[in-house]
Amino acid sequence: MRLHDLCEPEGTKHRRKRRGRGIAAGHGKTSGFGTKGQGARSGRGGNRYFEGGQLPLVRRLPLKRGFRNVNRVEYAVVNVEALNRFDPGTVVDLAMLSDSGLVRGDRPIKVLGNGELNRALTIKAHKFSETAKAKIEAAGGTVEVL
Repeated sequence: MRLHDLCEPEGTKHRRKRRGRGIAAGHGKTSGFGTKGQGARSGRGGNRYFEGGQLPLVRRLPLKRGFRNVNRVEYAVVNVEALNRFDPGTVVDLAMLSDSGLVRGDRPIKVLGNGELNRALTIKAHKFSETAKAKIEAAGGTVEVL
């Protein structure tokens, strides 16, 4: 197959409708706009979402409603129980967490208090929940906020 052999499949190209060109053309006289009324006038169209007084689809669906904070900070979350994989006395920082596969990307890290920690670690992260901080310190570790 060569470039000059390529062609569109049958039926992909449609001819443009030539409106207002007489009865024989099939779109003569009222040009497919019916007789009179808002839809037949110039500048026709109106509101794209208006459905004749029926509650529009846009308002019927709960999607996309409410407030979206543009300044929201999306954290990469690490639970306390996941930190048991490190040796006792280790300083766990961002590089270690990404190398071990606990976090991906370059988002700031937040440590949450789900699970139990049974070794003393020094943990460096951007944010800690209160329960995570309490569990780390109870295990004999320390917390450093970056």
